[in-house]
Amino acid sequence: MIVLKNILLLFFIMIKTAIAAGALNIAVASNFSQPARQLALKFQQQSGISVLISTGSTQVLAKQLANGAPYDVFLAADELTPARLVSDGYAIAGTQFTYARGQLVLWSSQSGFINADDKVLFDNKFKHLAIANPRLSPYGAVAEQVIRQLGLTKQLQNKIIYGENISSTYQYVASDNAELGFVALSQVYFKGKISSGSVWIIPLSLAQLINQDAVITVNGQNNPDAVKFMSFLKSGSAGQIINQYGYK
Repeated sequence: MIVLKNILLLFFIMIKTAIAAGALNIAVASNFSQPARQLALKFQQQSGISVLISTGSTQVLAKQLANGAPYDVFLAADELTPARLVSDGYAIAGTQFTYARGQLVLWSSQSGFINADDKVLFDNKFKHLAIANPRLSPYGAVAEQVIRQLGLTKQLQNKIIYGENISSTYQYVASDNAELGFVALSQVYFKGKISSGSVWIIPLSLAQLINQDAVITVNGQNNPDAVKFMSFLKSGSAGQIINQYGYK
Protein backbone atom coordinates (compact mmCIF):
# COMPACT_ATOMS: atom_id res chain seq x y z
CA MET A 1 0.00 0.00 0.00
CA ILE A 2 2.89 2.37 0.86
CA VAL A 3 4.54 1.59 -2.48
CA LEU A 4 1.27 2.31 -4.33
CA LYS A 5 0.88 5.64 -2.53
CA ASN A 6 4.44 6.57 -3.42
CA ILE A 7 3.83 5.72 -7.07
CA LEU A 8 0.67 7.84 -7.13
CA LEU A 9 2.52 10.69 -5.45
CA LEU A 10 5.30 10.49 -8.03
CA PHE A 11 2.69 10.45 -10.80
CA PHE A 12 1.05 13.66 -9.59
CA ILE A 13 4.44 15.35 -9.06
CA MET A 14 5.34 14.57 -12.67
CA ILE A 15 2.03 15.97 -13.92
CA LYS A 16 2.38 19.13 -11.83
CA THR A 17 5.94 19.60 -13.09
CA ALA A 18 4.65 19.45 -16.65
CA ILE A 19 1.96 22.01 -15.80
CA ALA A 20 4.59 24.35 -14.40
CA ALA A 21 6.47 23.98 -17.70
CA GLY A 22 3.34 25.06 -19.57
CA ALA A 23 2.41 21.75 -21.19
CA LEU A 24 -1.15 20.88 -22.13
CA ASN A 25 -2.04 17.66 -20.30
CA ILE A 26 -4.10 15.14 -22.23
CA ALA A 27 -5.37 11.77 -21.01
CA VAL A 28 -5.65 9.30 -23.90
CA ALA A 29 -7.24 5.87 -24.08
CA SER A 30 -4.60 3.24 -24.84
CA ASN A 31 -5.96 2.26 -28.24
CA PHE A 32 -5.47 5.84 -29.47
CA SER A 33 -1.93 6.32 -28.15
CA GLN A 34 -0.14 6.16 -31.50
CA PRO A 35 -2.33 8.63 -33.40
CA ALA A 36 -2.43 10.84 -30.30
CA ARG A 37 1.36 11.20 -30.40
CA GLN A 38 1.21 12.14 -34.08
CA LEU A 39 -1.58 14.62 -33.38
CA ALA A 40 0.35 16.16 -30.49
CA LEU A 41 3.40 16.63 -32.71
CA LYS A 42 1.32 18.24 -35.47
CA PHE A 43 -0.48 20.47 -32.98
CA GLN A 44 2.78 21.59 -31.41
CA GLN A 45 4.23 22.39 -34.84
CA GLN A 46 1.18 24.49 -35.71
CA SER A 47 0.63 26.22 -32.37
CA GLY A 48 3.90 26.08 -30.46
CA ILE A 49 2.01 24.54 -27.53
CA SER A 50 3.69 21.51 -25.96
CA VAL A 51 1.57 18.48 -25.06
CA LEU A 52 2.01 15.86 -22.34
CA ILE A 53 0.18 12.59 -23.09
CA SER A 54 -0.80 10.09 -20.41
CA THR A 55 -2.27 6.78 -21.62
CA GLY A 56 -4.25 4.05 -19.91
CA SER A 57 -7.57 2.27 -19.95
CA THR A 58 -10.57 4.56 -20.18
CA GLN A 59 -11.91 3.69 -16.73
CA VAL A 60 -8.53 4.02 -15.01
CA LEU A 61 -8.01 7.47 -16.55
CA ALA A 62 -11.54 8.49 -15.57
CA LYS A 63 -10.86 7.39 -11.99
CA GLN A 64 -7.64 9.40 -11.96
CA LEU A 65 -9.60 12.45 -13.11
CA ALA A 66 -12.13 11.95 -10.33
CA ASN A 67 -9.24 11.69 -7.85
CA GLY A 68 -7.77 15.01 -8.95
CA ALA A 69 -5.39 14.19 -11.81
CA PRO A 70 -4.84 17.55 -13.55
CA TYR A 71 -5.67 16.53 -17.11
CA ASP A 72 -6.98 19.33 -19.34
CA VAL A 73 -8.50 17.13 -22.07
CA PHE A 74 -9.69 13.53 -22.02
CA LEU A 75 -9.77 11.36 -25.15
CA ALA A 76 -11.77 8.31 -24.12
CA ALA A 77 -12.39 5.03 -25.95
CA ASP A 78 -16.16 5.37 -25.60
CA GLU A 79 -18.87 8.02 -25.33
CA LEU A 80 -20.46 7.00 -22.03
CA THR A 81 -17.47 7.73 -19.80
CA PRO A 82 -17.02 11.38 -20.89
CA ALA A 83 -20.78 11.88 -20.51
CA ARG A 84 -20.62 10.47 -16.98
CA LEU A 85 -17.70 12.75 -16.14
CA VAL A 86 -19.78 15.71 -17.31
CA SER A 87 -22.77 14.68 -15.21
CA ASP A 88 -20.54 14.09 -12.17
CA GLY A 89 -18.96 17.52 -12.48
CA TYR A 90 -15.47 16.48 -13.62
CA ALA A 91 -15.81 17.65 -17.24
CA ILE A 92 -17.43 20.57 -19.02
CA ALA A 93 -20.88 20.30 -20.59
CA GLY A 94 -21.01 21.24 -24.25
CA THR A 95 -17.40 20.27 -25.00
CA GLN A 96 -17.93 16.55 -25.66
CA PHE A 97 -17.74 15.32 -29.26
CA THR A 98 -16.82 12.16 -31.17
CA TYR A 99 -13.27 12.48 -32.46
CA ALA A 100 -12.95 8.94 -33.90
CA ARG A 101 -14.89 5.73 -34.49
CA GLY A 102 -12.86 2.61 -33.81
CA GLN A 103 -13.24 -0.99 -34.91
CA LEU A 104 -12.46 -4.26 -33.13
CA VAL A 105 -10.34 -6.93 -34.82
CA LEU A 106 -9.07 -10.40 -33.99
CA TRP A 107 -5.31 -10.35 -34.54
CA SER A 108 -2.39 -12.77 -34.51
CA SER A 109 1.23 -11.79 -34.92
CA GLN A 110 1.64 -14.95 -37.01
CA SER A 111 0.96 -14.66 -40.74
CA GLY A 112 -1.77 -17.05 -41.89
CA PHE A 113 -2.91 -17.97 -38.38
CA ILE A 114 -6.22 -16.19 -38.95
CA ASN A 115 -7.96 -16.60 -42.32
CA ALA A 116 -9.95 -13.33 -42.25
CA ASP A 117 -12.92 -15.00 -40.51
CA ASP A 118 -13.97 -16.53 -37.18
CA LYS A 119 -12.94 -20.10 -38.08
CA VAL A 120 -9.83 -19.97 -35.87
CA LEU A 121 -12.00 -19.43 -32.78
CA PHE A 122 -14.15 -22.47 -33.50
CA ASP A 123 -11.19 -24.70 -34.43
CA ASN A 124 -9.90 -24.11 -30.90
CA LYS A 125 -6.27 -24.83 -31.89
CA PHE A 126 -4.71 -22.25 -29.62
CA LYS A 127 -3.83 -21.99 -25.94
CA HIS A 128 -4.53 -18.34 -25.16
CA LEU A 129 -6.83 -15.58 -26.37
CA ALA A 130 -6.11 -12.06 -25.11
CA ILE A 131 -8.79 -9.45 -24.53
CA ALA A 132 -8.77 -6.19 -22.61
CA ASN A 133 -10.43 -6.17 -19.21
CA PRO A 134 -14.10 -5.54 -20.10
CA ARG A 135 -14.64 -3.63 -16.83
CA LEU A 136 -11.92 -1.13 -17.73
CA SER A 137 -11.80 -1.04 -21.52
CA PRO A 138 -14.66 -0.43 -23.98
CA TYR A 139 -12.83 -2.58 -26.53
CA GLY A 140 -12.68 -5.40 -23.99
CA ALA A 141 -16.42 -5.08 -23.37
CA VAL A 142 -17.11 -5.33 -27.10
CA ALA A 143 -14.77 -8.33 -27.42
CA GLU A 144 -16.68 -10.10 -24.65
CA GLN A 145 -19.91 -9.30 -26.50
CA VAL A 146 -18.55 -10.84 -29.73
CA ILE A 147 -17.51 -14.04 -27.94
CA ARG A 148 -20.98 -14.26 -26.41
CA GLN A 149 -22.74 -13.70 -29.73
CA LEU A 150 -20.64 -16.42 -31.35
CA GLY A 151 -21.76 -18.82 -28.60
CA LEU A 152 -18.17 -19.42 -27.47
CA THR A 153 -18.24 -18.13 -23.90
CA LYS A 154 -17.99 -21.54 -22.24
CA GLN A 155 -15.61 -22.99 -24.83
CA LEU A 156 -13.10 -20.15 -24.50
CA GLN A 157 -13.41 -19.24 -20.81
CA ASN A 158 -10.26 -21.13 -19.78
CA LYS A 159 -8.21 -19.73 -22.64
CA ILE A 160 -8.82 -16.03 -22.11
CA ILE A 161 -6.12 -13.84 -20.58
CA TYR A 162 -6.97 -10.24 -19.72
CA GLY A 163 -4.90 -7.16 -20.37
CA GLU A 164 -5.43 -4.14 -18.15
CA ASN A 165 -5.96 -2.09 -21.30
CA ILE A 166 -5.87 -2.56 -25.04
CA SER A 167 -2.12 -1.79 -25.21
CA SER A 168 -1.20 -4.58 -22.79
CA THR A 169 -3.60 -6.88 -24.66
CA TYR A 170 -1.76 -6.11 -27.88
CA GLN A 171 1.55 -6.85 -26.15
CA TYR A 172 0.32 -10.29 -25.07
CA VAL A 173 -0.15 -11.17 -28.74
CA ALA A 174 2.90 -9.35 -30.08
CA SER A 175 5.12 -11.18 -27.58
CA ASP A 176 3.49 -14.56 -28.40
CA ASN A 177 2.16 -14.99 -24.87
CA ALA A 178 -1.18 -15.38 -26.62
CA GLU A 179 -1.57 -16.74 -30.14
CA LEU A 180 -4.34 -14.28 -30.88
CA GLY A 181 -6.33 -11.51 -29.29
CA PHE A 182 -9.04 -8.91 -29.77
CA VAL A 183 -7.39 -5.53 -30.31
CA ALA A 184 -8.20 -2.21 -31.95
CA LEU A 185 -7.80 -1.99 -35.72
CA SER A 186 -5.66 1.11 -35.18
CA GLN A 187 -2.99 -0.97 -33.46
CA VAL A 188 -2.34 -3.19 -36.48
CA TYR A 189 -3.30 -0.90 -39.37
CA PHE A 190 -1.51 2.03 -40.96
CA LYS A 191 -2.02 3.85 -44.25
CA GLY A 192 -4.36 1.35 -45.83
CA LYS A 193 -2.87 -1.98 -44.84
CA ILE A 194 -2.36 -4.39 -41.95
CA SER A 195 1.12 -3.78 -40.57
CA SER A 196 1.89 -7.36 -39.52
CA GLY A 197 0.46 -10.81 -38.85
CA SER A 198 -3.05 -11.91 -39.78
CA VAL A 199 -6.40 -10.42 -38.88
CA TRP A 200 -10.17 -10.83 -38.92
CA ILE A 201 -11.95 -7.48 -38.97
CA ILE A 202 -15.05 -8.04 -36.88
CA PRO A 203 -18.16 -7.42 -39.03
CA LEU A 204 -20.55 -4.68 -37.99
CA SER A 205 -23.26 -7.31 -37.51
CA LEU A 206 -21.31 -8.53 -34.47
CA ALA A 207 -19.70 -5.33 -33.23
CA GLN A 208 -20.68 -1.81 -34.17
CA LEU A 209 -18.06 0.87 -34.59
CA ILE A 210 -17.03 2.29 -31.23
CA ASN A 211 -17.61 6.02 -30.81
CA GLN A 212 -14.66 7.59 -29.02
CA ASP A 213 -15.41 10.96 -27.46
CA ALA A 214 -13.25 13.83 -26.27
CA VAL A 215 -14.13 16.31 -23.54
CA ILE A 216 -12.52 19.24 -21.76
CA THR A 217 -12.14 18.59 -18.05
CA VAL A 218 -12.83 20.95 -15.17
CA ASN A 219 -9.08 21.42 -14.85
CA GLY A 220 -8.89 22.60 -18.45
CA GLN A 221 -12.00 24.77 -18.55
CA ASN A 222 -10.05 28.02 -18.21
CA ASN A 223 -7.13 26.88 -20.32
CA PRO A 224 -7.28 28.42 -23.83
CA ASP A 225 -4.81 25.80 -25.05
CA ALA A 226 -7.38 23.09 -24.32
CA VAL A 227 -9.91 24.87 -26.53
CA LYS A 228 -7.28 25.25 -29.26
CA PHE A 229 -6.47 21.54 -29.12
CA MET A 230 -10.13 20.55 -29.35
CA SER A 231 -10.56 22.81 -32.39
CA PHE A 232 -7.47 21.24 -33.93
CA LEU A 233 -8.89 17.76 -33.26
CA LYS A 234 -11.87 18.66 -35.45
CA SER A 235 -9.70 19.94 -38.30
CA GLY A 236 -8.97 18.31 -41.63
CA SER A 237 -5.27 17.90 -40.86
CA ALA A 238 -6.12 16.00 -37.67
CA GLY A 239 -8.68 13.91 -39.54
CA GLN A 240 -6.05 12.79 -42.03
CA ILE A 241 -3.83 11.50 -39.23
CA ILE A 242 -6.75 9.75 -37.51
CA ASN A 243 -7.88 8.07 -40.74
CA GLN A 244 -4.39 6.70 -41.39
CA TYR A 245 -4.84 4.43 -38.37
CA GLY A 246 -8.10 2.95 -39.59
CA TYR A 247 -10.51 5.09 -37.61
CA LYS A 248 -13.65 6.37 -39.29
